[in-house]
Amino acid sequence: MRRALLAFALLAALPANAAAETFGRSVDGRALKVTRLGPVDAPRTILAVGSVHGDETAGHAVIRALRRRTPPPGVQVHLVTTANPDGVRAGTRQNARGVDLNRNFPRRWRAAGRRGDVYYPGPRAASEPETRALARLVRRIDPDVTVYFHQHMRLVNYAPGADRRLVRAYARRVRLPARELPHYRGTATSWQNHRDADSSAFVVELPAGPLSRRAARRHARAVLATATTAASAAAAKPHVQWDPIPFGKRRIRQTRAYARRHYGLNHARLIDPKVIVEHYTATTTYGPVFNTFASNARDPELGELPGTCAHYVVDTDGTIHQLVRLKWMCRHTVGLNHTAIGIEHVGTSDDQVLADKRQLRASLRLTRWLQARHGIATRDVIGHAESLGSPYHHEDVARLRTQTHGDMGPRAMKRYRRKL
Repeated sequence: MRRALLAFALLAALPANAAAETFGRSVDGRALKVTRLGPVDAPRTILAVGSVHGDETAGHAVIRALRRRTPPPGVQVHLVTTANPDGVRAGTRQNARGVDLNRNFPRRWRAAGRRGDVYYPGPRAASEPETRALARLVRRIDPDVTVYFHQHMRLVNYAPGADRRLVRAYARRVRLPARELPHYRGTATSWQNHRDADSSAFVVELPAGPLSRRAARRHARAVLATATTAASAAAAKPHVQWDPIPFGKRRIRQTRAYARRHYGLNHARLIDPKVIVEHYTATTTYGPVFNTFASNARDPELGELPGTCAHYVVDTDGTIHQLVRLKWMCRHTVGLNHTAIGIEHVGTSDDQVLADKRQLRASLRLTRWLQARHGIATRDVIGHAESLGSPYHHEDVARLRTQTHGDMGPRAMKRYRRKL
């Protein structure tokens, strides 16, 4: 009876436009609860999770502060006090089966350790009911922004794949530094950002101990403000036509081998790019470019595999084609493929590209969006001919350390960067 009365009191305390529901159960059968604020048909969606680790509960104060607020127009906010109620009850990082839920998501998961170890990832990816329930919730509400609260590092994490502008804006509002953490395996943020490149999930590491009411209100305001920042970022994204070239297991293996030879890296991933390289195709139409990149043939110049490619091609009519997902390296610039996004422009000279107003407008929109998305400075938007001057240039093959090309040279790129 007391439990029923308490539940009734909590529901009565919610705003009129709020709705609460159970979205899953923990190992010990405790309810996983989510509360929605704002209209269900609002076009922008935020998810905030107060805790994933049961001994890091300061974020619960932010969730309580958010429940007392009204979302901005056009925004719905979904609030989860904890994704690990068994761990909260026991005061443990792990759930009731000794699994660290933030190592259990099906993204880069790897078996390690045993039950009860601090970072034990579970017997298999998504083995835990809490992980599966949270994943179902994410798929259903499809949030534009997700904020996970942890402790005790006092920072906002540049999670791989998250919009860095969102992370920086949040960090400024709550007076915490924005920092990069190691790319941990099996995390909720890595799974979400890999699942949907147009959404951003990131971690806020709160200080140790309980959070003051004033700090909780500050974080609540910052969570709601992410809707405005995300809307601004989405508005800046140009229309991109998905036109993929084959990039299967064989090409991924070849790319990994290429990365080992040239950069000392044992992966084919493009992780946290630092540079955007502009090229022109030396063709007058788009078709031959696609065919060349799709063929995955040894290039005639260096004779290596995988074949050359770029992430984007901007056609003369302003159409932006995306050929490769940004999670993969492309072979477009010797010494920079491990850290650079490649943009090709259909054309035969720098001047032709800069003189084509439709093509140039599309190129600038794409480049600006990529800069905002990945935190890339304008000085690191370079032409192919400027590759050797980049501070990120690295080449392990001695004979290629001075290898570059003549397209999009310094004179043209000075004009291009001025327009950015």
